[in-house]
Amino acid sequence: MLEKEENGFHKLEAKKFEKIKTSIYNSSDDASLHVARQIAELVKDKAAKGEYAILGLATGSSPTRVYDYLIQFHKEEGLSFKNVITFNLDEYYPMDPKSLQSYVRFMKEHLFDYIDVESKNINIPDGTLPLEEIKAYCHNYEAKIQSYGGLDIQLLGIGRTGHIGFNEPGSSINSRTRLIRLDQVTRLDAASDFFGNENVPSRAITMGVGTIMEAKKVYLIAWGEGKANVIKESVEGEVKASLPASFLQKHNNCEFIIDTAAAGQLTRIKTPWLVEECVWTEKLITKATIWLANKLSKAILKLTNEDYNEYGMGSLIAEYGSAEEINLKVFNILQRTITGWPGGKPKVDDSTRPERAKPFPKTSVIFSPHPDDDVISMGGTLLRLVDQGHDVHVGYQTSGNIAVFDDEVLRFLDFTREVIDNDAANEQLSDAIRKVKENIKKKKPGQVDSLEIQNFKGLIRKGEAKAACRYCNVKEENIHFLNLPFYETGTVRKKPIGEEDVEIIYQMLSKIKPNQIFAAGDLSDPHGTHRVCLDAIFRAVKQLKEEGAEWIKETYVWLYRGAWQEWDIFDIEMAVPIGPRDLMRKRKAIFKHQSQKDEAMFPGHDKREFWQRAEDRNHETAAEYNRLGLPEYEAIEAFVRWKF
Repeated sequence: MLEKEENGFHKLEAKKFEKIKTSIYNSSDDASLHVARQIAELVKDKAAKGEYAILGLATGSSPTRVYDYLIQFHKEEGLSFKNVITFNLDEYYPMDPKSLQSYVRFMKEHLFDYIDVESKNINIPDGTLPLEEIKAYCHNYEAKIQSYGGLDIQLLGIGRTGHIGFNEPGSSINSRTRLIRLDQVTRLDAASDFFGNENVPSRAITMGVGTIMEAKKVYLIAWGEGKANVIKESVEGEVKASLPASFLQKHNNCEFIIDTAAAGQLTRIKTPWLVEECVWTEKLITKATIWLANKLSKAILKLTNEDYNEYGMGSLIAEYGSAEEINLKVFNILQRTITGWPGGKPKVDDSTRPERAKPFPKTSVIFSPHPDDDVISMGGTLLRLVDQGHDVHVGYQTSGNIAVFDDEVLRFLDFTREVIDNDAANEQLSDAIRKVKENIKKKKPGQVDSLEIQNFKGLIRKGEAKAACRYCNVKEENIHFLNLPFYETGTVRKKPIGEEDVEIIYQMLSKIKPNQIFAAGDLSDPHGTHRVCLDAIFRAVKQLKEEGAEWIKETYVWLYRGAWQEWDIFDIEMAVPIGPRDLMRKRKAIFKHQSQKDEAMFPGHDKREFWQRAEDRNHETAAEYNRLGLPEYEAIEAFVRWKF
């Protein structure tokens, strides 16, 4: 692919399918820095002219790094916000500004408390107004924006429904600031912030699409695979009210700023051979051949020269000479990913196998961001590693305490109370149980748990994780509860990764010196915990390498996916077949996590239980291999190797 990389910027020259200027960055951090620089330049230019910079601001996880950089510019470069007037896109209704979920609180905690913007210049929709006053308030909000000459820059995120602000599907391109009813998908996505879908407000006050369209410059930012489909629809699809972000195609100065993961479905990334001539690397050949086979519902070895020519890959045929040669090359690549020996098969030629034959047995560390990701995502492989005699360690990176329902705590407390009622020596424990019960009774919907409740919930998940490990025959001394500090906020919103988090991972690895590391590479995790946990592992491994630890040079790092998404077939480097017996064992291991059974606290948009998602995904991966002409297996767990 004719790509360039400049300062983390990922470019491709031809963009004939795209109807909005779209810039792709290698990471969300690089992209956020770019946007922050553009905002900073505007603020400085306006200040030099003695004018106000009028900013439209967004909330949510996407803009937080942009705000971090603006704070950094203020503290380290002297950027002043005295000449800045802000208008936020939206706010839930009703909403107390001091509430944990309030966008007033969000903006204070993520930006306003750390810069010198004047409070009189901050405008955020008021979620406390009586219903009868909202219409007039919205009219005045619009008038105030216009009185300053409109927005100079509007920063946007994008929801899975394609909403911008809270302009849900069906919103008009001419709509103005108003009270709106939230889409069910939007409410489900917000459920984690409110500790349950039933606590999410059904309405919000939002700036209108028409207001956004009048901004002089619009930046829409999006990160991760979870946004890839809606980005493609918005950028390449038709303009339609059912996808409000698509209206931005009609804006004369709009730019989508996205990372490579969010760009994954764009034509120039997913199928670049349909855009222009490509440099045919082995990876791209594999990707294109698999795409073509799926497009035509053919096994790889059945593809013809005509098939390749018809779908824009004539240059590939010209370069390699025949479809047969390409087909065999890709078939062999896929076949070599399949192994029933995830720890390596002893006493065999391992030159074409994903894992090394030696040493055998290996020491394997499986990192699990939450206390159940290990068995949900790679339970079959975990069982296989133990069965084949490897020394398997499991490191649970977080307590997972926020994902436990209050009823679970009460159930365990009632059991404990029955056990200790007649034991006077346990009076102190009885008092603690009473205190926790009272706290739960007094707790309001969406309120953060007290430290005592958090601790009890953490213990529940710890007990379940140990039960699952016992079932899988993992040695008790090999079960490690790391409780990384970044997670322990009691809310979905976590602290940034810190040196203390990295040090905990570093110390565990230094002590165990594993030959293999398995880690969750699921960047679509809607809560971001997987993303942060992976970063902590990467940083610890890089530190060990920089310090010259000899053992780390021979360590393989394998990445698995969580419950939300599987690797694409062309990315998979190790595919572990799981037979019916082991698939049932995996299911039983997942069932040990009883607090997550039947209904999870944060299920996302998928209503299936975690074991069902895992099995369906494993079945589908096996079926896809089979459709491509590979052997038919019951199920497959997939891994990609991180080559650090």
